[in-house]
Amino acid sequence: MSRVEVTAAVAGDGWDCMVTVRDDSETRHRVRVSRADLARLAPGASDPVDLVEATFAFLLERESKESIMREFDLTVIARYFPEYEREIVRRLAG
Repeated sequence: MSRVEVTAAVAGDGWDCMVTVRDDSETRHRVRVSRADLARLAPGASDPVDLVEATFAFLLERESKESIMREFDLTVIARYFPEYEREIVRRLAG
């Protein structure tokens, strides 16, 4: 089971999130989240940490940590996994 650690720093009109995924080895990722994306996907959230943690749980169910891009904008996920936004909203509401 992978352990996901997320830190978020305000950057421009959103956040830069640094994500570390650990199991037998470790990968590091940088995810950019805009304020608009946070409001749409996690209404009422004051920062994107829970959203990014849920996002990595979603991604790790579908691919290895080594296959996850090292740097990306959160919105790019829906290009690869069309169900992402619907599923992440459901997970965060639950």
